[in-house]
Amino acid sequence: MATNVDPLDERVPGKPAELKKFAALGIETVGDLLAHYPWRYADSREVTDIASLAVGRNVSLVAQVRSAEVRLAQKTGKPRVEAKVTDGARTLDLVIFMPHRGAADFHVKRLVPGSLGLFSGQINIFNGRLQLANPTYAIFGHEVDEAVALEEAEWPIPIYPATAGLESDKIRAAVRAALDRLTEQDVPDPVPGPVRAERKLASRWSALRGVHVPQTEEDWRKGQARLRYEEAFVLQAELARRRARAQREESTARPARAGGLLEAFDARLPFVLTEGQVAAGEQIAADLERAHPMQRLLQGEVGSGKTVVALRAMLQVVDAGGQAALLAPTSVLAAQHVRTLRALLGDLAEGGLLGGSEIGTRVALLTGAQSTAERRSNLLEAASGQAGIVVGTHALLSDPVQFADLGLVVVDEQHKFGVEQRGRLQAKAANAPHLLVTTATPIPRTVAMTVFGELEISELRHVPAGRSGITTHVVPADNRAWMDRTWSRVREEVEGGGRAFVVCARIDPDEDDDGTDGAEVFDDEPVTVGEAQAAAQRAPKRPLRAVLEVVETLREDPRLGGVAVGLLHGRMTSEEKDRAIADFASGRTPVLVSTTVIEVGVDVPAATAMVILDAQVFGLSQLHQLRGRVGRGSAPGLCLLVADAPEGTVAAQRLGALAATTDGFELARVDLELRKEGDVLGSAQSGKRGALRFLRIVSDGAVIDRARDDARALVEADPELAAWPALRAAIDLQLADGREEFLGQS
Repeated sequence: MATNVDPLDERVPGKPAELKKFAALGIETVGDLLAHYPWRYADSREVTDIASLAVGRNVSLVAQVRSAEVRLAQKTGKPRVEAKVTDGARTLDLVIFMPHRGAADFHVKRLVPGSLGLFSGQINIFNGRLQLANPTYAIFGHEVDEAVALEEAEWPIPIYPATAGLESDKIRAAVRAALDRLTEQDVPDPVPGPVRAERKLASRWSALRGVHVPQTEEDWRKGQARLRYEEAFVLQAELARRRARAQREESTARPARAGGLLEAFDARLPFVLTEGQVAAGEQIAADLERAHPMQRLLQGEVGSGKTVVALRAMLQVVDAGGQAALLAPTSVLAAQHVRTLRALLGDLAEGGLLGGSEIGTRVALLTGAQSTAERRSNLLEAASGQAGIVVGTHALLSDPVQFADLGLVVVDEQHKFGVEQRGRLQAKAANAPHLLVTTATPIPRTVAMTVFGELEISELRHVPAGRSGITTHVVPADNRAWMDRTWSRVREEVEGGGRAFVVCARIDPDEDDDGTDGAEVFDDEPVTVGEAQAAAQRAPKRPLRAVLEVVETLREDPRLGGVAVGLLHGRMTSEEKDRAIADFASGRTPVLVSTTVIEVGVDVPAATAMVILDAQVFGLSQLHQLRGRVGRGSAPGLCLLVADAPEGTVAAQRLGALAATTDGFELARVDLELRKEGDVLGSAQSGKRGALRFLRIVSDGAVIDRARDDARALVEADPELAAWPALRAAIDLQLADGREEFLGQS
């Protein structure tokens, strides 16, 4: 293919109308086309289960022709072909509209009863029956080139993700034509030759041929395995490169000091640290003593004590003459952190103040909602070094914020912040500061290796002693008796001295559902043909319950017996939010109707009950985080998931999993199995070249392990991959279109 343009960057050939349809699938270049992989393979000797097809989806199925005939429209006399195909158990109607009788007769002659064919189009329902209108099809053994047909009759048939007007057959033909024009030299291989030889891997060219034009099942399986390894290797190579760069940076060592704040804090702790807290603390302490920046992820179960571990790290840095900055995603969480840290430290947080410890420091708060005087005072404490610990929201990233000696950055709830935001805070230090990333959303090891591969990982799997656990039940929203009992249980908890959260997915009933105030709203998966009739008759979705509506309803609800009900949502001012949480904690308003702003950080030990309305629209990890706000004291917790989730739906599976266990790591595994891979890795990871298509981070841990070992060895020998331009290009492609953020978020 002699051209000055990279063959993979050439535009896909075709007419403008067809190119528009390709573009709708993210296919513009030859490289995009070859990266549009089949989602399954059909066997010309086996029919497709018609009941497994999804209504509204573009499908390709192998089926047997049962009948075909020409019918004329009563009014216009226009001919149409009506046919039936079967999988042996169910039938599917086909209809093909034709301009004249001769064209219709042509199709009837091809659709011979008993013959097998591949039929592609969109499944819909007409007059209560399943139908494929104007499909494209190929009858096996009836191809134009009979010699080719005989040769390829036994080959697996690639079935591609398709769209209306651009069926799998057309995509397959375009891919085949592109491959026939290319040679192995036209396809750069990002996996270096030595690695391929060591792992006995085929070339990328061979893998593409195996995936797109397989002659046997083994061909496409081998091709997928090679491309799966490549996806893991490219990611791990970039993570290894970042890790190597960080290790070359200079940082200030922050060794532990005898007789300092950390020692005093440990001596007055009213509880014993868990084994996990001790182990994580030792790992972090050792990292802080080194002269290159710590890069560590601290992940743990809800309520596992991450705050204490992070605080001990901050105190070690303060003892060594530095400062620590804690970056929180919301003002509510930042204020909660300050209250928690000051309560834990006592007079150790009142350095230089009357009654404060002689070795104490201060904890300053910086948010965008503070008064000018309060903000100016806290800015001065941070810049002078009086505040050894500075807690804040995105306000910490602004130019006026300065530190005397920033030694440690703690990023709470990592997924709320991107790489650039973390970098802006780290840039406020003279030398590269140490970095501790925390998350209360447990991440399975395979995900952590893929998303946080440049970070060392510490885990907290156990909650401190004294917690009584949480019981979770799913409550059918349309069951009057169950709902009556739900609100009675809330009243009983309050009468017993507890507090109860009521969580809604949105703020205002008059808004569209995008006013969700942080709720991770999920839509359920499409139904299959077997459920098509029920789906067609399903009642319209109920509007999501809103905070401003529910708070008024509950204040007048006799089932609560006059219990005071508070209100909390993201549009309130910081002062209003603080007052709402304080009133809730004190018992002045023992029931708090809130959006998901309480998801992380809000710590009210007296909170024993939570009712989550419209629970079916929340993600599993978010439900687990919300549930973690109750049962944090000595009294047991209760979580009631009020939902409209028909049995068999993905939403019902999510809720069932949550009711079955409180193990966050197990729920994270289930969550990944229920989600699409693109949901796990971010929306940028679907569509064009560079997306992960074969690597399944839930189940491909062994592949990721091997790729990580190979990538680290390669980067150790060649830190910037200068000898491997194809690999560098693949990394750039993987991080294009916002995918840089994918490696910085989970």
